[in-house]
Amino acid sequence: MKAIRVRATGSPEALQVEEIPTPSPQQGEVLIRVEAAGVNFIDIYQRSGAYKVTLPFTPGQEAAGTVAALGADVTHCAVGDRVACYYAGGLGAYAEYAIAPVDRIVQLPAGVTTTQAAAVLLQGMTAHYLTHTTYPLRSGDTCVVHAAAGGTGLLLCQLAKRRGARVIGTVSTAAKEALARAAGADDIIRYSEVDFAAEVKRLTGGAGVQVVYDSVGKTTFTAGLGVLAPRGTMVLFGQSSGAVEPVDPQVLNARGSLFLTRPTLAHYVAARAELEQRSADLFRWIEEGTLHVRIDRELPLARAGEAHTALASRATTGKVLLEPQGVATTM
Repeated sequence: MKAIRVRATGSPEALQVEEIPTPSPQQGEVLIRVEAAGVNFIDIYQRSGAYKVTLPFTPGQEAAGTVAALGADVTHCAVGDRVACYYAGGLGAYAEYAIAPVDRIVQLPAGVTTTQAAAVLLQGMTAHYLTHTTYPLRSGDTCVVHAAAGGTGLLLCQLAKRRGARVIGTVSTAAKEALARAAGADDIIRYSEVDFAAEVKRLTGGAGVQVVYDSVGKTTFTAGLGVLAPRGTMVLFGQSSGAVEPVDPQVLNARGSLFLTRPTLAHYVAARAELEQRSADLFRWIEEGTLHVRIDRELPLARAGEAHTALASRATTGKVLLEPQGVATTM
């Protein structure tokens, strides 16, 4: 089978297509014929060496397709079932076939395609835990969503509106503003044109917001602390602009007894019941037509480096996917 292999960390050119043996599922595992694999920032961090991974490796923590083979003692799925998988720390989705622990896969309902599933599972469950658990939004709350036109940002806007919150989104261009507004953002700040913190204070009449959902990190974090209402929550769940400098906890006191958390999805779906509940909610809303998943582009395995470059440049609006079984692309 064909798979992307990283033998030395570095630039996107480190992502090379190789022919390797198709793996066989062991006890408690399934072999998935991968029809779509999600591309995520964590893949970039691992490929670049920012996050340490044992070499060589095949990137990718998110895939959807059909079950091709079963390991021993696997009883609650069958060959041919349509499934999606979030590895929660595992790797291997950038390939024509991938092994997955059976407790990390979920069945797809009839109204959800494998492409939609690969596009929504990681980012959608991230948006779900952020809005429902990390800081459970309530009607009347106001939140800031950074990178509101990105894959996670567009889903965050939709789920925050489902919770009854007012959404202030930040974007860089007019085109991204239109996408974020369509996803439910009530107010948009083009951070390249105005002072982000001053504009949030103006929009909230100086009161500030209950929560900031920040996937950008270095360039937005300090200003974000300044727009929180007393006892507000800073949710730092990414670092697309770079890592945040160490924080003196006294800053949280001085700015209003603030809360700071650095969550990750793996800890919010560690229990099988949570994985099933969050994914089932997302799939149900897709089938109902109340959750819209935007796919920015679909690329073949050989263009994995291009996918990483596009995502890292923050030029994408929506999800970037790899299609191991085909070469058709949308741009």
